Parts: sequence; C-alpha cells; structure tokens
Amino acid sequence: MEHALSPAALAELRRPRPYPAVSVLTPTHRREPENAQDPVRLRNVVADAKKQLEADPAVTRERRIDVVRQLEEALTEVDLAHAEDGLVIFAAPGEHQVWSLARTVPERVVLSDTFLTRNLVSAQAAERPFWVLSVSADRVTLWNGGGDRVVEERVGGFPMTRSMDNFDAERQERIGDLPSTFRDEATRHFLRDADTAMGRVLRHDPRPVYVTGETAALSLLDEVGGSITHDAVHIRHGGLADSTAETVWQAVHPMVTADSRRTADQVARDLESARGRRAYAAGLDEIWRNAREGRVGLLAVEENYRAIVRDDAGDHLIPAESGDLDAREDIVDEIVEQCLETGADVRFVPDGTLGDATGIAGVLRY
Repeated sequence: MEHALSPAALAELRRPRPYPAVSVLTPTHRREPENAQDPVRLRNVVADAKKQLEADPAVTRERRIDVVRQLEEALTEVDLAHAEDGLVIFAAPGEHQVWSLARTVPERVVLSDTFLTRNLVSAQAAERPFWVLSVSADRVTLWNGGGDRVVEERVGGFPMTRSMDNFDAERQERIGDLPSTFRDEATRHFLRDADTAMGRVLRHDPRPVYVTGETAALSLLDEVGGSITHDAVHIRHGGLADSTAETVWQAVHPMVTADSRRTADQVARDLESARGRRAYAAGLDEIWRNAREGRVGLLAVEENYRAIVRDDAGDHLIPAESGDLDAREDIVDEIVEQCLETGADVRFVPDGTLGDATGIAGVLRY
C-alpha cells in the first residue's frame, strides 16, 4: 500500500483515464474492536463498485472485466493488519493503486474519467510532511516523514554510500592530526554531493528538512553544503543513516512535535492579525465561498474537523447526514484541495485551536 503522496504522484493520479476510472473509498481503523468491521466494509464497498460497473451502459464488457480484475488485484494488496484511518483504491483499465491514509474518508464509489484525489491531498496536508536526512561519513539516507512515522525514501540518488577503503588514518596521525574521517577530502566531497542531491529533491517536493548525524558530520555539512542543509533543523544524533525507521522517528519526534506547536501558535497570531485588518474568514460558508474565488491565502483546519453538507446552489451549505441524497461527505477535503490549488498555505492545527471559528478559518488575500 502507498502512504506518501509526492507532487509527481499526484500529477500522475490526476491525469485523465479511459472511462471508467474507479475510486473506492472506505474508512478503516487502527485498533480493536473497531477494526473488526473493516474487512466486511471493504468487501461490501468493492462489491458495490462491481455492481455499478455492471449496471453502467457506458462500460463495455471488455473494460468491465479488466477493471474488475484490477479491483480484485488491489484487494490482495490491502494490509488491514496495518490499517490507518482511511483506504483508497483506484482502478482503471490496465492499472490499480492502493493508498492508506492517516485521515478518515467517507465510504463511497465514484466512476469517472479521473480518480478522486481530494482525500489524498487533504490527508497529505494534515500529515505535515517533512524530510529527514541522516548523514555519516560513508552513508546518507533520506527518510520521508509525516504523521507519526518515517519511511526510507529511495529517490534522488538516496541512499548514498561510499567505500572507506582509501581513507588514510595513518597519514593523518603522522602529520599530528587525530584520525577523523571528517577531515578527509573525500568525505567533504561526499557530503557536498549529498547536499546537492537534497537540493534536487526539494525542488521536486519542497518541505521542511531535519538533518541527523554526529556533531562532526553536521559541522562538516554546514561547512561544505549550501543553504538547503545549512538552514535545516539539525539533530545531533549519530548512527541513524543505517538505522530503522522507528529509531529515526523516535529521534526526530520531539523536534517535529515542538515545530508543530510553534506552527499552531503562529497560525493563531496570523488569524488574530487578520481580524484587525478585516482579512479574516471563518466557518464553512465563508471559507467555502472565498476558497472558490481563490481569495484564501492561509487556511487553518482543526485536525479532526469534518462536516457533511448539501450545496443548495446558493451561498450556503446545508448540514446533512451521511448517506443523504446529494450529501457532500468530504467538503472539508474539497476546500483543502481547492485552497492548495490556488496557492494557499494550508495548516492543520490541534482541535480547539480555532475557538469560535468552528473548526476552520482563514486569512484572505484581498
């Protein structure tokens, strides 16, 4: 199952497909006893997708057989033992993908000529993705972080390794220096190359960076690198370039948590400032209208805020119940995606942060 959504992956998911491109969404659960229902709900929603394919006159028999086969193959890849809060299956002629999300999704089936991506986009924004670069003299590893985990990322030439066979510690001793791989010119070149490679990753997928390593490694990286790793958050913890994802997460978790608190505090200050200059909007109706007009510069959403509404084709969203006719069960995710598409800064903050804003607020551009 996929977890990390890069801009390139999102662009690929959004491209048009031959009809039908099927999106199957279902909420999942991390713990007992709630997760006991997940296998049944998953089978039922996939069965519903198959029925819709069967009943759709625009779907030829050949394509129906192909897409049904893709759905069945996707089912074999689902790992409910390690489920998060939502599951999305995409299936189209000749392809399928399975995405596990750390944010709940409504149960639904959509047949279209594109996949339904807004729940993925919102989940990724809520996870506050970041990079971790773990450096040592002979190995540099890149970790993809977000939510409550990191996973090793094999892109951009990472992990980078080099042989230490040619390191001449005896020569350094003869000239009076302490043996240190971090005084070696080859090590300088190695870490400079790592900094350059990290720059390419960030141009493709910009996000905050944490760099881990022993003090000597971080000092040398500061010396030979550019602004990318120099301006990153440094965590003095060696041995992580060859470590497990869980060990890396435990090392960076306190700093990530502290940064999240500072972000929430800054968002609160920005919203308060916006009130004073009448650039503040709050509540679903106001944010929804301004998001559609591209006026939202900063969107703040409480982490577990969800709302089910109907659109009356006017200026108001009407509260609705799950399963109601024409109910939009992921209106918050729609707003998040719309704001991101118009260049807004989207921040998820702890529940209760926004006070009387009822879960969602923003700073307007004009």
